Amino acid sequence: MAGAGGGGGGGGGGGGLRDMDVLEGVRSIVLKPSESLDEARFTRIAGADFNDAGLALSGLLASLASTGFQASNLGDAVDIVNQMLDWKLSHEKPREDCDEAELDPTYRESVKCKIFLGFTSNLVSSGIRDVICFLVQHHMVDVIVTTAGGIEEDLIKCLAPTYRGDFSLPGMLLRSKGLNRIGNLLVPNDNYCKFENWIMPLFDQMLQEQSTDNVWTPSKVIARLGKEINDESSYFIGHIRTIFLYTAQH
Repeated sequence: MAGAGGGGGGGGGGGGLRDMDVLEGVRSIVLKPSESLDEARFTRIAGADFNDAGLALSGLLASLASTGFQASNLGDAVDIVNQMLDWKLSHEKPREDCDEAELDPTYRESVKCKIFLGFTSNLVSSGIRDVICFLVQHHMVDVIVTTAGGIEEDLIKCLAPTYRGDFSLPGMLLRSKGLNRIGNLLVPNDNYCKFENWIMPLFDQMLQEQSTDNVWTPSKVIARLGKEINDESSYFIGHIRTIFLYTAQH
């Protein structure tokens, strides 16, 4: 009995050692010393101080980068946009093979970043269209690249409005009512009918013009549509300015 008890005690001691090993393993993971985070490389998380009476929009936007989650991504985007707006050729060292004109300080100061703005049609269906229109009106972008739908939706909204619905509205029910859903936006079928009634006679006229003295390119078609719609709510007002507008090809 004593021997059995002694053997049992030895087994218990081995189990205790294993438990200690497990505990030390857990401690090494949970209580692992941290590597130092250099604040020159890592931004300390802090949000906007709304108790600051002097907090302006610029300060709020600047705080996004240090807010965390998706706000930081938006803050990074704000920073990139500011870099594009601030950049000048004079910020760069002249290339070794550049010509004499590129060395002129006045010329280098005058050359700014050429800004491309790309977007899909659903953004034009939404209120982002008004933001795009503002950017074009104030010549804050140089080139627009969008899909054919991005052009179509802009023209449709000049003819009839889009409404707010809900993401969960069933397509079958909406279809029975002559309504279409783009996310949580509702577009009546009538809008597309108005668009077709507007554009088809114009296309017929453009076909006649092509048969006589004109060859239509995508950019020329886009400019013509903007001229014909003649609506200040459209970003097509860019046709009277030096905004280049292209459609993306799939």
